[in-house]
Parts: sequence; structure tokens; C-alpha cells
Amino acid sequence: MAENLKECGVPCKLSWDDLQDLCRRRRINCKDLHVSKHNFNDYEVEYLCDLKRSKDEELYMVKWKGFPDADNTWEPRKNLKCIKLIKEFHQDLADELRRQRRRPNITVPKRLGKELTTALVQRAKQRLSLRRWEVHLNKTRSHPGRILVLNEVDQEGPPRDFTYINNYRVGQGIVLNEMALGCECKDCGREPLNGCCPGASLHRMAYNKLGQVRLRAGQPIYECNTRCSCGADCPNRVVQRGIQFDLCIFKTHNGRGWGVRTLQRIKKNTFVMEYVGEIITTDEAEKRGHLYDRQGSTYLFDLDYVEDVYTVDAAHQGNISHFVNHSCNPNLQVYNVFIDNIDERLPRIALFSTRAIPAGEELTFDYKMQIDPMDTESTRMDSSFSLAPLSTIPSSPKKRIRVECRCGSDSCRKYLF
Repeated sequence: MAENLKECGVPCKLSWDDLQDLCRRRRINCKDLHVSKHNFNDYEVEYLCDLKRSKDEELYMVKWKGFPDADNTWEPRKNLKCIKLIKEFHQDLADELRRQRRRPNITVPKRLGKELTTALVQRAKQRLSLRRWEVHLNKTRSHPGRILVLNEVDQEGPPRDFTYINNYRVGQGIVLNEMALGCECKDCGREPLNGCCPGASLHRMAYNKLGQVRLRAGQPIYECNTRCSCGADCPNRVVQRGIQFDLCIFKTHNGRGWGVRTLQRIKKNTFVMEYVGEIITTDEAEKRGHLYDRQGSTYLFDLDYVEDVYTVDAAHQGNISHFVNHSCNPNLQVYNVFIDNIDERLPRIALFSTRAIPAGEELTFDYKMQIDPMDTESTRMDSSFSLAPLSTIPSSPKKRIRVECRCGSDSCRKYLF
């Protein structure tokens, strides 16, 4: 491909689709891009801009992919094969007419006005930007679960200044020394030698044979790691396998911003996702917290399992957990997990389901988590309950400001904090 592109003289920092468009416009043969004289004149509809009707036919104003707006053309319906784009155009048209005229029953006019066509183009551009972001997220993710993006509420596009990451990123000036012990078990599930990895830290195995957590909230989870003799199918490797479910980032209808819903049924006590971001010191977190307060929100998550030394900041670097909303009656619970690093100041933060969650339900966790110490066995976390704040489990996003809660649950506390 490199040789062909060199001969073509086409800029190489473009997407595959853009390269194909450029080759067709310059009438350049490229075998690797599947462009030849036989398809030079194949054009792709990027989106539809306008509609006008007569007695005989419908005409659509077409924005062609890879061409400027000046090259838009009116095309009869019979010439267009983009069935999905046509359906989306008419759905957007109906929604916008209802919004402008404020009534459920609408009649599409023969000619659309400027205000209407401007709104339709904005919606089409927004949909394109969200789809590109969705493609980017799925190329970036390292986990099996797919990510979908949907906004049926307003014109907001992808978040600015946000980078999707799969694991913790170490902030400037922080040096972490990995500390881990590996087990020598032949079968960690049936014959754990000396209690396997949890036993080395005087704790119990965290999962049943179905991979569901069986520890109470507040107890730490120790998984097998890269130093262990067991393989990738070990039952004590759950969180490290990543997100297994297809999830959707969607815009909420009640002013809570973006949210996350599951597209598949999730069983009770099942791992769903990790909360990841940039690891910073608590001093740096204090500085950033004041800035985030002025902006109206924050994504600082204190790693205070034993000491308040590090904080996870997911404001600009994070995974899909960045978009998970709060609820006073959540369906996710936080656990501290240790895998390749057993430094108790630096747990991984895993979210497990508290009950069975049907497909289509929004995922939430309580930003102000509380645990009854009488319900947990003795651990280092338990011993600090009487001295620690209510968030002895790692503190939560948006904890600094008094924010009105909009979760809508019957047990709503009215305020997040």
C-alpha cells in the first residue's frame, strides 16, 4: 500500500475513507484502496440537507462526502440508495417540526424554511461527529465490550479535551514501584495453594465459579497476576479481563448530562467496569479540585483505602466510567482490587452490579458510598471506619460541591453531598 500511495501522492494522515475520496477525485488508481477507473464516479452521500416536493417527485439536497458545500446537488429520491440516511433525515425533520410548532401532529411543507434546514444540517453534523467519536472509542478500547454513543436530546457533540484510556495513567512527578507476589497454584479455583493470591494477603477468594463477587463491600479483592503460574482462564482473573458488556453512552433527558446504559443483561454481583484516570497526589488533587469547583463539577476519586496519598482524576483522561451518573439507589458498588500491584495505597477501583440489571437500564453508583462496618469482616479498611469519613470506600467524583441530586429514586437524598 505504501508504494501505491507514494506513487499516488495522496496525503497519508487521512482516514481510509478520505483517502478513497481523494483518489476518486484525482482519478488515481489504487489497488489497496479499491479505487479504479470503474468506480471513479461512485460518490457517497455524507448527509441530506434539504427537501422539496412536487406532485411528481421528492428532491433532496445532498452533501457529498469529500466535497465542499458548494458542490451540493438536488437529487431525486429514486437516485439515492442511502435508506438509513433518508430515514434519519425524516425523523429529524419530524422532531424539529414538532419542536418548532409545539404540537404532536405535523404536516411536512413542500419547501423547508432556512431555520428548519439549518437545524437539520446541525443535527446531521452532530450525528456524524458522534459516530466518528464512537468509532474512535472502539478502536481505542482494549476490552471486549463495545461502546455505542447516542444523543437524542440536544445538539451536544463529543466532549472536548477528553482522552479515552484503558488503564491508570501516572501523573507528572509520580514514580510507582510495582509490588506483586505470584501464586504457584495448579488450579486456583479447586486447589488454591496457601490460599492463592488472596491467601498471601490473609484474605479469601473473591469470586465463585461463575466469576461473581462473593465478598461483602468493603473487603479487598486480590486477583492473580503476571507473576502467577496460572493461565488467562484462571477463575481468579476477572477485573483484569476488562469490560465484557456492550454499553451505550447516552445523553440524559433530565439535565444530568451524559450517562451510561447497558445493552445486555448483567447478573447480580458481576464485574462491569473499572474507574480509571490519571493518578495524582492528594496535594495536586486539592489544587485541581478548586478549579473544578469553579467549573461546576469534578471527577476526583480519592484512593484512601489505607492512606490518603493518591487520587484518580478522570476529568480529561478516563474510560466509560467517566460518564456514569450518581444515584441514591445505585445498581453498581465499588470494590478495591489488587492485581499487579499490592501497594495498598494504590488499589484499582472496580464497579460490580448490586443486583440483576436488565438491558437498557442506566448504570449508576452512589457518589457518597456508605458501608456498615458490622457487615464486613475485619480488614484494614474496617479498622478505620470509626475515624474515616463516610467515603472510606474510595471517595467519589463531584464530592466537593453541594450539588442537587436528580437521580429520581424513592430514597433520593436531594443532594449529592
